[in-house]
Amino acid sequence: MTVATSTSMAAMAVLLHRLPTKTTVHCSTLPSLPPRFSPSALSTSFMPLPGWRRYSLLPVKASSSDKTFAVDTSELPSDLKEKWDAVENKSTVLLYGGGAIVATWLASNIVGAVNSVPLLPKIMELVGLGYAGWFVYRYLLFKSSRKELAEDIEGLKKKIADTE
Repeated sequence: MTVATSTSMAAMAVLLHRLPTKTTVHCSTLPSLPPRFSPSALSTSFMPLPGWRRYSLLPVKASSSDKTFAVDTSELPSDLKEKWDAVENKSTVLLYGGGAIVATWLASNIVGAVNSVPLLPKIMELVGLGYAGWFVYRYLLFKSSRKELAEDIEGLKKKIADTE
């Protein structure tokens, strides 16, 4: 009986110790949150300076032309048939078209396989970013290099159009 009394007294002592007293101060260790953001508060708190104007980055011109571009779908099949009949080597056109479809499918599969490798897409992004930075430095930053790029583009256009 004495053992039971001593364990019940110990349990009561633990329970009484856990009960809050009137002098207990409740403090939170969590920091307070910032006030909630609302778009209306931002728009009312930002007032532009007097005489301040917003300038558009893309100027827009109004046009009064009444040009309408309508496609007559009834003429489309006959135009395509005329163009197909004008082609001399039809097998080559079909071969190039099929090759283009196969090449697109193959490129899509290769990009998907490269994208599934864990670190490789990030490395490819860095390579692309580096190349873009080099291109800007080499061709776009200075006026003389921009002229050189324009000349190169014109030369390539002439080669493609075969007008040299």
